[in-house]
Amino acid sequence: MAAPVGGQIFSEILPYLEVNQGNQEEVEVIEEIKTPDLLGKTLAESQKIAKESEIELVIEGETEELEKQNAIVKEQVPKAGIMIKKGSKIYAKWEETGF
Repeated sequence: MAAPVGGQIFSEILPYLEVNQGNQEEVEVIEEIKTPDLLGKTLAESQKIAKESEIELVIEGETEELEKQNAIVKEQVPKAGIMIKKGSKIYAKWEETGF
């Protein structure tokens, strides 16, 4: 007898407390993707790939004078193929190509 009354009370109180009642729309699902392979690509290409993959590329030692068309990724962390969440960061070390 108390269960129906208790259920009604909670259904009226919980929205005021902003408690999630199991509605799937309110649960944020963060997609996971495989880390793209950036090795050997220019920094400009790597930035484009990162943007399309919805991840952030952090270029170590980046300066304003850096020619992103003339520098390639020589190392990345995490490595290609590892599952990460969208919005994660990939750290890249680079070297100039001499073009």
